[in-house]
Amino acid sequence: MDKKVHDTLSFRLADMLVRLNNGETLNPQQLAQDYKVSVRSIQRDLNERLGVLPLKHDNGVYYLEKFYLGKLSLKDIKNFATLAGVSGLFPKLDTEFIRAILDTTISQAYQIKGQYHEDVSDLKVVFELLQTAILQHQTVEFLYKGVEHHVEPYKLIHHRGCWYLAAGHQGILKAYKLAQLQNLRTRLTFNPNQALLTQVNQEESIWFGVEKQEVILTVSKQVAAHFKRRPLIPSQQIVKELADGSLILSSHISHELQILPIVRYWIPHIKILSPDNLREALQQSLKEFANAY
Repeated sequence: MDKKVHDTLSFRLADMLVRLNNGETLNPQQLAQDYKVSVRSIQRDLNERLGVLPLKHDNGVYYLEKFYLGKLSLKDIKNFATLAGVSGLFPKLDTEFIRAILDTTISQAYQIKGQYHEDVSDLKVVFELLQTAILQHQTVEFLYKGVEHHVEPYKLIHHRGCWYLAAGHQGILKAYKLAQLQNLRTRLTFNPNQALLTQVNQEESIWFGVEKQEVILTVSKQVAAHFKRRPLIPSQQIVKELADGSLILSSHISHELQILPIVRYWIPHIKILSPDNLREALQQSLKEFANAY
């Protein structure tokens, strides 16, 4: 695996957690060689980012207490790797809450999509109340943009830097930005709508109920390996691999913000073939960026 992948913080943390969960002892010097980073970075991973775990440190190696071995699911590990790799992603919570995120039951209340984040350090009470409401199937009421809402909460979602509550309102799934919730309180219990729960688990964005459009793109041979290794755009499908090593990709999106930032990042190695309106939106955003600087 190349250095760029090893250097990815979330990958590194997830891999460490898998090893710990399997009962391995971790040696910082060896890990530094494995991930091609400094020993200091590894020590920070173990002592700070993974510091809330019940790790033992003896004779220069780290390992997980026997009681916790095998208790983390792959989904838990991925969630915690994302969580621990981003300072400030969650509000400043105590150790018990962080460990609770690893619990199979509690982790059902969360979904993390992306690593950029807003400051939510003052929303601890909101997180805890909504977590309880989701797990105990309690309806919640709140004031949102000046309007009173009564909804069925299903998931707390971190998407593109912001936290949202995915909730059912009159049988329709909607997303509410956590930072804009006011006068939040729990109410009666409800029977979860399995169709809505499936929808929130399968949707890659927070634009629920919006009709998706197909996007066709070309990716140059210089970066094709990155897109073949894992999906980098929503609902990515490799339509064709051309003779020169380049790719034709298909994606399905609900909103242009799902894909335009990714395309801008990979310019000049990626191009939008269709639809025309999305290609024009990209060109306009590039012009605005150029004019701003």
